[in-house]
Amino acid sequence: MLKINANNIDEFIAAYPPAMQEKLRKMRNTIKKAAPAATEAIKYGIPTFVLNGNLVHFAAYEHHIGFYPAPSGIVEFRKELAPYESAKGSVRFPLDKPLPLALIAQIVKFRVAENMSKKSKLKEVKKTGSPARAAKAQAVAKKRSKKVSPKRAIAKKRRT
Repeated sequence: MLKINANNIDEFIAAYPPAMQEKLRKMRNTIKKAAPAATEAIKYGIPTFVLNGNLVHFAAYEHHIGFYPAPSGIVEFRKELAPYESAKGSVRFPLDKPLPLALIAQIVKFRVAENMSKKSKLKEVKKTGSPARAAKAQAVAKKRSKKVSPKRAIAKKRRT
């Protein structure tokens, strides 16, 4: 990867040769279509899409395009990603082969759903003040919905 000081994704892509730019644009457009609500940024020196936290990243290297959908994205699609080199949170798409754009879109959509569910959990944490309290509040609410209050139990006994 070239050391590029880009302020946005357009600048990042423009720093590469035309053949690489084409692949990077395809990657970017695929991600944009799969996550239209996501915003673009440069984080860690590479293009990043953000939606309730980092969604996915991508970058160009001498022999491949790196795609970083977080470890969960790699685990969820491990069968489909088997033909490619991958690591805990990344996958390498070789430059001499077409990008698997449909697979990339599926992974991005998975990550969108994951980050959106994370948002609802964060709302609960903000309400209660901590993850432990949020979990406890959910457990108590679940018990209460199943449990009959003592007053109702007494009233029910009197009626019978």
